[in-house]
Amino acid sequence: MKINWGTSIVIAFIGFISFILFFVVKMSTDNRANHDLVTEEYYKAELGYQKEINATVNANKINIKILKTSEGLSIQFPSDIEKEQIKGTVFLYRPSNKHLDFDLLFHLSNSHLLIPDKRLLDGRWNIKILWEHNGTEFLYKENITYIK
Repeated sequence: MKINWGTSIVIAFIGFISFILFFVVKMSTDNRANHDLVTEEYYKAELGYQKEINATVNANKINIKILKTSEGLSIQFPSDIEKEQIKGTVFLYRPSNKHLDFDLLFHLSNSHLLIPDKRLLDGRWNIKILWEHNGTEFLYKENITYIK
């Protein structure tokens, strides 16, 4: 049986449409392509954004260092700040997997905070440190690539 050029064009169109539909169905049902919002209540979080901007401006005046050590990730605060007056939260956000996100409450007793190596996997992390010192709020953000 010989196929003429009209039949070949129809078969090519059907093949192309099938190919596109296959990938649309595959990508819409695949859990790896599931993209969530960073926060569930985005617009409620947006209302507090000016407070976050002010805290970031305050934090830019202070030199914080994030260093990789053999024990984990060390966050070092300046030594001239009263350590006992600092309390806050460290949020670690993993863009590739929301199940790895966690936060740590802290109250400093020395000039650094250690996040243990066992809590962190290799890859990209967004770190957000929110702390308070003598009634003033500070916010420091950084994106790091952690490698053990």
